[in-house]
Amino acid sequence: MSSKDCGRHDDNQRLAKRISLATLGFLTVLAIVIFLVWAILRPTEPRFILQDVTIYAFNLTPPNYLTSNMQITLASRNPNDRVGIYYQKLDVSASYRNQLITLPTLIPTAYQGHKDITIWSPFLYGNAVPVAPFLKVGLNQDMNAGVVLINVKVLGQLKWKVGSWISSRYQMNVNCPAYISFSDGTKAVQVGLAIKYQLVQSCSVDISLD
Repeated sequence: MSSKDCGRHDDNQRLAKRISLATLGFLTVLAIVIFLVWAILRPTEPRFILQDVTIYAFNLTPPNYLTSNMQITLASRNPNDRVGIYYQKLDVSASYRNQLITLPTLIPTAYQGHKDITIWSPFLYGNAVPVAPFLKVGLNQDMNAGVVLINVKVLGQLKWKVGSWISSRYQMNVNCPAYISFSDGTKAVQVGLAIKYQLVQSCSVDISLD
């Protein structure tokens, strides 16, 4: 190889090294900027409220089957001034003492802008769901006492959006306690064959990195 070829080879190596260093520097600066923007904005988790529950069926049949069909109204508010939220794959279900009593219902995905409010009204169905014997005893006791605590749960995923940047995926776990009164008629409204309970109940929200 001639000295001329060696010189050209060295020049190419130096150029490639400079390009690599420049690319690395750019990516480092970009990562720092994204981190600083994220740290300054510090997105706050969305706030969920269970507005009402309409009960179409809620009864036990022998030997230990529970049928619970209902429609809920769930509102979510984005409290952030500069951060948008993408909701993805949201499953809503109802449980009694940590046992699911309805099948999960998939609700539509949505983008929530700054300070926006999103409202969903899904139906939850649980026809002849077998419950454990001790849950049957507890449920009978609660119904005789006149109040049953049902937990409406939302399991899903979300992403934060700042400008054109979209974050990694986060897991979201929402729990909404719903106290259903079967004895106090003043807390319910008859809607055809159903009974509607106005609750306006705040929900707990837990966000974790997927």
